Amino acid sequence: MEFLHKLIMNLVVPPVGLIILCLTLPLLLIYRFIRSILTFSSQNIAGKVVLITGASSGIGEHLAYEYARRGASLVLVARREKSLREVAERARQLGSPDVLVIRADVSKVAECKRFVDRTMDHFRRMDHLVCNAGVYNSHLFECGINAEISKPVMDINFWGSIYPTYFAIPHLKKSKGKIIVNASVAGWAISPWASVYGASKAALINFFETLRLELAQEVTITIVAPAFIQSEITQGKHLNKEGILEVDPKLRKIINSRFQVKSAGECAKAIVNGACRGERYVVEPSYYRLLFLFHFMCPEIVEWFVRLICRIKPIISKSNTNGINN
Repeated sequence: MEFLHKLIMNLVVPPVGLIILCLTLPLLLIYRFIRSILTFSSQNIAGKVVLITGASSGIGEHLAYEYARRGASLVLVARREKSLREVAERARQLGSPDVLVIRADVSKVAECKRFVDRTMDHFRRMDHLVCNAGVYNSHLFECGINAEISKPVMDINFWGSIYPTYFAIPHLKKSKGKIIVNASVAGWAISPWASVYGASKAALINFFETLRLELAQEVTITIVAPAFIQSEITQGKHLNKEGILEVDPKLRKIINSRFQVKSAGECAKAIVNGACRGERYVVEPSYYRLLFLFHFMCPEIVEWFVRLICRIKPIISKSNTNGINN
């Protein structure tokens, strides 16, 4: 009996599954095409309340501007208050009727509760929660785990999105709101010399895909996977071993010469458009979707391609571990 079970599972199920996939794939494509037509019109977010973490620079900053252009009220959260206030002023000029600035560290659960509570005290509602805050580090795993740098990557990239989501869910349910989470292409694809960073983003994707099932239709979740976007990372800014923010022109040159860097403004517009249409995923640039397909179907080719692009040697030296605020 056991032999028969193994025979069925190993020899019968795979080809039958492949046939079913081939039959359902065209139907799925037709469904997605029809759905794209039905959801072509975007949600009107004028007067809505949008909370954005990591809003002091990069994608988060331009998300604030994009929402402001559409008339949304904003709650901007980050650790750099001076930069936040500059972003807030620009957002007001672009059309946001009200902007609340909150200095907070998303890796601390109490502070996440505080900025969600302040949002509700001030606006009495929340419509979009944009979990964008994140840090980046790059080093070879064999060089050892630097807890002072690696642990904050998981604390901010993963828990920094989970904590505010937990406190915001009751309010988002009332408004039939949305969660937009910046997960990065690294969460699906190979991320050389950034194993901890990639793991933090992969955990984020798995969590929010599961949460999507739990929340059903009460709250819409859009998972964002940006590739190389204009930010502090592509500008060569990083934290050195002493924890001081500095600019490395060599790093900036390597990134910009090997990879196509898209503007943060274009990326932000695509993210807000996708979220307002209720898209499950937003990949920027969109052609990176092909990479996910190759990664699933033929990982050997993807690994070879990544090695070729990155030329085996890490962009950052073995002795240097970097952390970069989004």
